[in-house]
Amino acid sequence: MATLPHLFLPLILFLSFNSSLAALLNLNVLSFGAKTDGTTDSTNAFLSAWTGACASTNPATIYVPKGRFLLRSVNFRGKCNNNAISFRIDGTLLAPVDYRIIGKADNWISFQYVDGVSIYGGKLDAKGTGLWACKNSGKACPSGATTLSFSNSKNVVVDRLTSLNSQMFHIVINGCHNVKMQGVTVIASGNSPNTDGIHVQLSSGVTILDSNIQTGDDCISIGPGATNLWIEKITCGPGHGISIGSLGKDQNEAGVQNVTVKTAKFMGTQNGVRIKSWARPSSGFARNIVFQHIVMKNVENPIVIDQNYCPGNKNCPDQVSGVKVSNVRYQDIHGTSATQVAVKFDCSAKHPCSGIRLEEVKLTYNNEVAEASCKHAAGTISGVVQPTSCL
Repeated sequence: MATLPHLFLPLILFLSFNSSLAALLNLNVLSFGAKTDGTTDSTNAFLSAWTGACASTNPATIYVPKGRFLLRSVNFRGKCNNNAISFRIDGTLLAPVDYRIIGKADNWISFQYVDGVSIYGGKLDAKGTGLWACKNSGKACPSGATTLSFSNSKNVVVDRLTSLNSQMFHIVINGCHNVKMQGVTVIASGNSPNTDGIHVQLSSGVTILDSNIQTGDDCISIGPGATNLWIEKITCGPGHGISIGSLGKDQNEAGVQNVTVKTAKFMGTQNGVRIKSWARPSSGFARNIVFQHIVMKNVENPIVIDQNYCPGNKNCPDQVSGVKVSNVRYQDIHGTSATQVAVKFDCSAKHPCSGIRLEEVKLTYNNEVAEASCKHAAGTISGVVQPTSCL
């Protein structure tokens, strides 16, 4: 085969280099009119940058430099012409101080029908304290907005993002596939209402790693239709722990299965690892769940299954849960309980919990062995298990 003369090589390299540059679209939100002062509305600038990235057939990066950017409720919607759009955020995105501006929306920042979106870095400050105060006062208030929502999307990455003071849930993953979240920080007051850290429902292939969640509700909540979840290296507190549920609110409901929670720390939380279902008829289930290598420190309910959830004793017609809980493994869980009953399995009389496994569990209360309580639960133990199993 003939070789090209050396004089053509620089030209080939030049064309190749420029071709690779042309394949990358970089969009700085400042170029679209965004302002770093924290008071000028930059919503339209962010949407314009998204429109450019979404319309491009080449991978695109939307860059948010250092500064404070005021945003109203904003929806980044697909389907896009490429499946590689990155947000690289060095600044802070701010919600309006007046909570009513975004409080009537379902979401503050949302992504719908996207494929291949990644978010790297940045802070999201939803300014939720005003709405919390309104709710705590008993006044009529808007329900509040989720800070960051992904729905009907796939191949999503969220890396090193910080969410502050959400009005409602901080991050929601709904109807998604293949989502990876790592290095996420969530911060809200321990008495902030309904501020779940990360909520997953109707989604598969979700991974949550190396995250620190301090909030007023569940650190991570897992709703109906969540399958194949991997949660590892989570620090939780304050908050209500990691909860599967509430399940069984609806009679026809997708189940939860194949969930692993591994290497987690719970610090002064209301619950540790919890499965919760309404006391009402349902086709739902929770099965193939693993809680492994977990440390509890002054946790009110370290291990709990509650199938008699019925707030205010309302809307629970039969007072019996139809949700079937099976094959739940608790392995290498140790630490301290803030209450005497550290292990509580309060299962459905109609569908008792089955296949519960306790392995190497040691929980104490006031430097003494704690207690366990079981209703309608069956399973096995292995290794040292304290408190003494009631299965």
